[in-house]
Amino acid sequence: MNGMNNKTKTLLCKCRSLSDTHLLLVITITIFIAMYLCAVVFLGAGFKKPQTFFNMLNENASLIVLSCGLSLVMITGGIDISVGMLTALVCMSCAVNLDFQGGTIGSAVMIALLIGVGFGLVQGFLVAYLDIQPFIVTLAGMFFAKGMTTIVNSTQFNVQNESFVKLMETRIYVPGMGSLNKLGKYIPAYVEPGVIIALLVVIVLFLALRWTALGRSFYAVGGNQQSANMLGINVRRTKFLAHFICSMLAAVGGFVYFLHVGSGSPSHASGAEMNAIASSIIGGTMLSGGVGNIAGTLFGVMSLATIKNIVSSLGLDEAWWTNITVAFMICLFLLIQSIVLSRKNK
Repeated sequence: MNGMNNKTKTLLCKCRSLSDTHLLLVITITIFIAMYLCAVVFLGAGFKKPQTFFNMLNENASLIVLSCGLSLVMITGGIDISVGMLTALVCMSCAVNLDFQGGTIGSAVMIALLIGVGFGLVQGFLVAYLDIQPFIVTLAGMFFAKGMTTIVNSTQFNVQNESFVKLMETRIYVPGMGSLNKLGKYIPAYVEPGVIIALLVVIVLFLALRWTALGRSFYAVGGNQQSANMLGINVRRTKFLAHFICSMLAAVGGFVYFLHVGSGSPSHASGAEMNAIASSIIGGTMLSGGVGNIAGTLFGVMSLATIKNIVSSLGLDEAWWTNITVAFMICLFLLIQSIVLSRKNK
């Protein structure tokens, strides 16, 4: 009887977690729409052009993928700060393979995925099965990736591989979403291939979290590990898979970033892990675990991009203005999350 009561309480906690997830998602979407509409109304014609919106997707496609991976880990109550340097390592490794080793796009993709598999297996095992704190494990992973990037190549260079350059310059035009330039010529709006990859990642993870047993396990482990154990959920395996998938997505995000910049550099994706964490928080993923939504993460990235564009449009090009604004947004969403969490505890 006592066991049944515990199970009932756990199910109620999960229902409350999902309702909190929806509430935070609505708040995130509302704030994003409000910010973008204000930009359209008060900051001139630039924001009215569809290409401005699509450019935010083009420039942040890799961040969307990284943030999705981090959201998975944060939903389980963990963290991963190695994704930025992992992105740089993927970029450099793929660039060296294409330009100096006669590689192909296929071989570059395989290298990226193998790097993701390696980091995912090691970090996932250390966190899940040896019970080492995720921050410590991924901090070590961050420094390891940074060092390996420099070992692979210590200089910045642009990739000259013809097949890759052709793929990088590919544009996917969006029907009916163009605008007129100053000469009155119609310019169709477009997205880069990386945007399609990022949106596919969002859709797959959104469906997986919502409709699969593994997705529900992520929420249950992040909400209460003991209750998850009582429900028969393999907590260690769930944590392992969260970190493994995060590393794989970091590898995919690294290749998407590589498609956008077309170069290798030890300084690539510097600070990307912090932007990914900020996007996840703004998107409604709680650091305490158990609450989060991949759709919210997408809008979190777009909110972050909108903030940066607004700051730039106001003529505040100095980096500290953007950082201050982002810090304000993070504090705002942390305050909102605290209110939601206090409501949940009551």
